[in-house]
Amino acid sequence: MMHLLETERRALLATGRRPFETCHASTVVALPGGRRLVAFFAGQREAAGDTAIWLCHGGPSGWEAPERCFAEAGQPHWNPVLHAEGDEIWLFYKVGASVHEWTTRIARSRDGGRSWTSPRALVPGDPAPRGPVKNKLIVLSDGAWLAPGSVEDDRAWDAFTDRSVDGGINWERSDVPLTHRSGRSDTGEPWEGLAADALWETDPARVFGWDGVIQPTLWESAPGSVHMLLRSTRGRVYRSDSRDGGRSWAPAYKTALPNNNSGLDLARLPDGRLLLAYNPVEGNWGRRTPLSLVGSADQGQTWQPVLQLETGPGEFSYPAIVAADDTLHLTYTANRTDIIYRRFLVSDASPGTVEAGIPASGTADNQ
Repeated sequence: MMHLLETERRALLATGRRPFETCHASTVVALPGGRRLVAFFAGQREAAGDTAIWLCHGGPSGWEAPERCFAEAGQPHWNPVLHAEGDEIWLFYKVGASVHEWTTRIARSRDGGRSWTSPRALVPGDPAPRGPVKNKLIVLSDGAWLAPGSVEDDRAWDAFTDRSVDGGINWERSDVPLTHRSGRSDTGEPWEGLAADALWETDPARVFGWDGVIQPTLWESAPGSVHMLLRSTRGRVYRSDSRDGGRSWAPAYKTALPNNNSGLDLARLPDGRLLLAYNPVEGNWGRRTPLSLVGSADQGQTWQPVLQLETGPGEFSYPAIVAADDTLHLTYTANRTDIIYRRFLVSDASPGTVEAGIPASGTADNQ
């Protein structure tokens, strides 16, 4: 069995420290000397003109107040993604009036996130939202960066990866094949945030008409063998696999893991085991509680319960998870009013199939 010892839990936006109405979509990196950096977007609501990218620094002596770092008047900001190598940090984020129009910008820090270069377009001249869309990029065994991306329009959601062999200067996109469906899909108990206008789009006919997969999370199981799990509109987590380092992908297929059409994220431990943070709820736009951790010792073929992170009513969503040696760092949204940071030490266990595991091999049929 896998065991987690929780060593820190922190609500980053303590009472009196929240100078905005809502916050969402956090990302976290571990830095040298026990420091951590968390980013998220916050403002009046999704797609509001005051929505900006905020940063929160943590260290051995505690957490600093959040700081508004990237903003442009009247320009909504979305979905920051951090990548760190020592004290050098890359910050990717989206800007645009809606998810259908957003593009990607990048800024860079060489001092642990204390100062930043001016943001620039990630891929100049490309209107597509290139690079990572929610979850962290991974560094492959050959040194290439692989970023999990996705694109959305009025009907279809599709995933892709962007590969860079020069440290994020140039990017090569590879799409994930998926056959789309038509018609409305709204099974299950709906997420209460839809009625509360938490989503940027408020028309149910449009929201339940979208179909596809977005926001991949990646891992490499062996040199050149890369895999992704994906959020979907179809009530299940989807998966795709690559045998050439992310240059091409198999058609996305459903797994046995439930999905509520909300974000998920995965971390690969040094011994090869996987930890997935997600809402184990089935149904398009389903409720965003509970929030759980499950583990796999067989590259995602089966999963075992590890920990219930949150079980109460409300919204606990959009986890971000990174593993640094035997330490796990995790952040997630709490009711759109706070970002929760949690740190765990991972102990035990020899890899092996768990008897209580959830089979997740699914089917190769993406229909």
